[in-house]
Amino acid sequence: MDFSNFKVMTFDIVGTCIDFEKGVLDAVRRIGGNKAAALNDDQIFEPYLRGRELNYGRSSEVFGEVYLHLAKELGLEASEIAAAEFQLSVLNWPAFADSNDALDRLRRRFRLVAMTNADRVAYTAYAHRLGLPFHDAVTCDEAGTAKPDPRFFDFNRGRQSAHGFRQDEILHVAQSQHHDIGVARALGYKVCWIERRQDQDGFGGTPTPQTVTKPDFHFATLGQLADAVDAAHGTK
Repeated sequence: MDFSNFKVMTFDIVGTCIDFEKGVLDAVRRIGGNKAAALNDDQIFEPYLRGRELNYGRSSEVFGEVYLHLAKELGLEASEIAAAEFQLSVLNWPAFADSNDALDRLRRRFRLVAMTNADRVAYTAYAHRLGLPFHDAVTCDEAGTAKPDPRFFDFNRGRQSAHGFRQDEILHVAQSQHHDIGVARALGYKVCWIERRQDQDGFGGTPTPQTVTKPDFHFATLGQLADAVDAAHGTK
């Protein structure tokens, strides 16, 4: 695989580096009690997605409302205390097991830039959890919009051009076909799909895309991407 033309890798964070699905499922089942514990993943994700669509603001502020929507649909406890607990859980979503090592290895060869629909508060928590690997970051509150809005990518393109990097030197790395892969490819970026749900049915906690875009690179994990880059450079 040829990675030699790239100088920058831009990364989706939530879903690609941070395991938000585990974070959401664990929090709902903990807060919602026995009834929530008996629900399967899709039964939780479906109202979660509807709640998130209705409350698509700063993630460090609106996830309490997301929980209240979900809880009312599922008949779970819908108190303000439960909502506050779910809101706080957002800042504690875990990293995928391979993320830190992979990002550390990729940082040795590329400028790493976070491009996240999380706001700066939530992103800061995730960046520390990931070992502070990024040279730069663009969040939804700074861009004034969120992916898949093309203006988010335009904002970052201008930001990176100020540092001397061209669009054709950027590889965009992401899990979400809906938020990232489709729009980035349409805008002319080379894309790497990290298909975190490769062994699972459906799209889980991410909206289903209208079409699945064929990526330039395709891996199940960030670790596999880092391995491929190392192999291309003749190193382990």
